[in-house]
Amino acid sequence: MLENMAGVSESMETPGSQTSLHRANLERVVRAVRMAGSLTQAEIARSTGLSAATVSNIVRELKDGGTVEVTPTSAGGRRARSVSLSGDAGIVIGVDFGHTHLRVAIGNLAHQVLAEESEPLDVDASSAEGFGRAEQLVNRLIETTGISPEKVIGVGLGVPGPIDVESGTLGSTSILPGWTGINPSQELAGRLGVPVYVDNDANLGALGELVWGSGRGVKDLAYIKVASGVGAGLVIDGHIYRGPGGTAGEIGHITLDESGPVCRCGNRGCLETFTAARYVLPLLKPSHGSDLTMERMVQLAREGDPGCRRVIGDVGRHIGSGVANLCNLLNPSRVVLGGSLAEAGELVLAPIRDSVSRYAIPSAARQLSVLPGALGGRAEVLGALALVLSEMGDSTLLESTLPAATPAFT
Repeated sequence: MLENMAGVSESMETPGSQTSLHRANLERVVRAVRMAGSLTQAEIARSTGLSAATVSNIVRELKDGGTVEVTPTSAGGRRARSVSLSGDAGIVIGVDFGHTHLRVAIGNLAHQVLAEESEPLDVDASSAEGFGRAEQLVNRLIETTGISPEKVIGVGLGVPGPIDVESGTLGSTSILPGWTGINPSQELAGRLGVPVYVDNDANLGALGELVWGSGRGVKDLAYIKVASGVGAGLVIDGHIYRGPGGTAGEIGHITLDESGPVCRCGNRGCLETFTAARYVLPLLKPSHGSDLTMERMVQLAREGDPGCRRVIGDVGRHIGSGVANLCNLLNPSRVVLGGSLAEAGELVLAPIRDSVSRYAIPSAARQLSVLPGALGGRAEVLGALALVLSEMGDSTLLESTLPAATPAFT
């Protein structure tokens, strides 16, 4: 009886066994490559803490199993090997519902965008119509690219409103009012038949810029998006910070003036009431009419229109006050301004920096760089792709590509 029990214990994979340690190391390497897109073996060793010999062995095993691809490259003038996840390992899809649009992108695990398309979307459309349009656009792109639907391993979904962490439902949003209380993940997953990960547009903008844009190379940043509302996506130590209720980053409701305009949240003088489109565009109505948009205001400002330049400068100073609060609380190393306002360049960035210098703790202000987003209107849909890459399980990916039994070297 004791002999039988000993035999069983030797065959089992215990937490401290060589097999489980090797499996953990495999997942560490896959996770590092998955989030970076591609890394040299030396970079993998530095980011995972594994030895160069261990990384070399694991990369060879993953390559033989079809999980990663290895290509020659150079680093610091020396020959190196770049490691990325195989383009055949799986497909991810990003879906972004915006104020006036629906955008879909298809990518692979090597961070390559294979197809992308957007179309207008009426903000008054019902959730059923919106998800129906998304399903049609996803299927059309899959058919156009010739991708097998079985290769799709997950969908990232962006919505312009807060997501309740416990229920997964969309909270109150003035952009898609008919969607309040809807569970977007369940709705789209039921139509597409794959896991759907959902987040608000500001968080996805932060993820998109972190992986593909102006946030590359940093671990702590804030992505500020100014449109019909004002929101921030916060990245702390390389991860989106959502807070226990999913509402972290509501920078638009920082109070600037207790005697200011009444905000939709019920308070007075919120940052949003001095910066969002619905509040600032009416200031220019006497000279530019009621059809003025943020995009047109930025264009006119760049062409020299004094009224538009003044409004954008004022908006920048107010945003800078909010950013200064973020600096004092979280001390990010970078702030990325997204949305159409970022196209104003230094007309808005310089006032932001001026306010940060005035109101932030000097040491925090010195460490901060303020940059325009590099992705423009694509930030959120690319962030939706990055959301899938960050949420998907490494063990699932390994099980789909590697044989069940793996060598026990570490």
